[in-house]
Amino acid sequence: MNIYQLEGNPREVTGKKASKTIRKEGLIPAILYGQKPVELPLKGGLNKGEKIVETGKDKGVVLTEFTITSDAVRNLIYTPHIYLVSLSLKGGRTVNAIVKDIQFHPVTDAILHIDFLEVFDSKPIVMEVPVVLEGHAEGVKAGGKLNLEMRKLRVKALYDKMPERLVINVEKLGLGKTIQVGELHFDNMELTNAKNSVVCSVKLTRAARGMEAAATTTTE
Repeated sequence: MNIYQLEGNPREVTGKKASKTIRKEGLIPAILYGQKPVELPLKGGLNKGEKIVETGKDKGVVLTEFTITSDAVRNLIYTPHIYLVSLSLKGGRTVNAIVKDIQFHPVTDAILHIDFLEVFDSKPIVMEVPVVLEGHAEGVKAGGKLNLEMRKLRVKALYDKMPERLVINVEKLGLGKTIQVGELHFDNMELTNAKNSVVCSVKLTRAARGMEAAATTTTE
């Protein structure tokens, strides 16, 4: 998986009002989730932008709120590729993360907020990975049309095993046949979509129907 370098500036003031001010300045509010649990009460202080969310008795996680520029994330968001983000927080640390969620304005499609999830060597993550079909399907040779029904599949894997794309060979896919999620198998990863979801298919076209009709007539 390719690495995307990103720098964030920890926030001093948080809340909805502060977020509106940040957006007016052309910045995007963001938050980093997923840090390792900490014991409460916390020993030592917090860095700028950090806050503790309690997850249970004497347990909590440290979240980091920060800002980023639109230009800095344009090539991260508006791309068919997936990335591991090397997120550097000014005055703090550098972590590996992935984009967890993006909130867009319902009218302008401007980015309102981005959630990042810190990743670790031993903890699997889930990402949507692009699907690429390879080969000339038997059904297409017979006059059918190859359709990609799912352009991305949800993959669960360790981040260093996460593929940039899922390549599916369709050479043996016949006319009127489909490939479902449950039929696919890849090393070191798990597909979390419904097993009966159709990934691709070869559908009958008018040309194929004509070929079938002609073949039937010849036989008779």
